[in-house]
Amino acid sequence: MRMKLLDVHCHLDEFFYKEDIDEVIDRCRQNNVSAVAAGVNPGTNRNVLMLKKKYPDVVHASLGIYPPDALKKETEGSENKLNLDYDIDREIEFIEKNKDNIVAVGEVGMDFKDGTDFEMQEKTFRKMIELAMRIKKPIIIHSRKAESKVIDILEEYNYSKVIMHCFGGKHSQVRRIRENNWYFSIPTSIVRDEHFQKIVKETQLRQLLLETDSPFLSPFKDRKNEPSFITETVKKISELKRLPEIDVSTMINRNCEILFFDA
Repeated sequence: MRMKLLDVHCHLDEFFYKEDIDEVIDRCRQNNVSAVAAGVNPGTNRNVLMLKKKYPDVVHASLGIYPPDALKKETEGSENKLNLDYDIDREIEFIEKNKDNIVAVGEVGMDFKDGTDFEMQEKTFRKMIELAMRIKKPIIIHSRKAESKVIDILEEYNYSKVIMHCFGGKHSQVRRIRENNWYFSIPTSIVRDEHFQKIVKETQLRQLLLETDSPFLSPFKDRKNEPSFITETVKKISELKRLPEIDVSTMINRNCEILFFDA
């Protein structure tokens, strides 16, 4: 049997993922994969908790607050509607009350591509860092076009359980992340993305994790992404590191145990 793998960041709730979730979960079981499903606002946070309750053998929960102004722009015109008018402090209280039901805080961070209210983003981001530290959970970071600012803020807090999700920053910023002993979660798009290939080549396995960001960033051009495709990331890392897949899986699983499950 293949070693069980963990997709540390994906979106499986009904707003983002409209496929038959039962089939997606079955393919996870067939491929010995579990997944950390991420919330981004009150509605998706509650959906994630429902998924965890329904599929406890596959789904782990991560609750977060994505930069609201950026999320509003990203979801404009969607057939579904996310509630983007809510009390952030109240949602933070909700997340803290559910600390025993989650393995991480996220997806949180800053977004200078789609956002406009950067003061609000920073204020919210700092609150989320402080929450993660208070409840002693890893924090999963979104930093699109805001990489330098996000790293600066994180360095102020000196928190070790930091996961840089799908990090697209410059090589100098990648180096800062390594020096801070934070983690990179490598998406399945690594199969064709030279930026992530370079990160993997230059980063020790002890700082690498696996993610799909489902339903986005599929390794296959004609298929929507899903957690079971995380095996493609392992294959590519194995190729780049010139190591057997079992060695790659073993080390990355150890990282997950340390971060999420207090091994």
